[in-house]
Amino acid sequence: MFDTDDPLLARLRAICLDLPDAAEKISHGRPNWYTTKVFAVFGGSVKGDHSSRRLGRALLFLPDPDERMALDRDERFHVPAYHGPAGWLAKPLDVGDVDWDEVAELVESSYRQTAGVRRVARLDALRQEPR
Repeated sequence: MFDTDDPLLARLRAICLDLPDAAEKISHGRPNWYTTKVFAVFGGSVKGDHSSRRLGRALLFLPDPDERMALDRDERFHVPAYHGPAGWLAKPLDVGDVDWDEVAELVESSYRQTAGVRRVARLDALRQEPR
């Protein structure tokens, strides 16, 4: 369901695994990143059209509730099959120029909602350290 040598996957993997205690597993044929709960997935299906490849190379993430309405109005985002009913969105990574800073923000926001208080505190501490 995915190419292990895909450069989009490699870039997303680096973003996800840079977060405290993040790990990767293959679930349902797709790379998933998680701590105790999944916070990002590479690739998904279009609700109602599982043969569509439109979301095959997309980031699936749990959006910040405060930003959900804006993302729903943005045509770059889609409701994926399976994850969509739980509030997740998908952003294709193989369409147009990808803003990787935006992708990192979406991943981090999803992580913050699923990782737990101690991990989020560790992330905040890391973000405050001078680079």
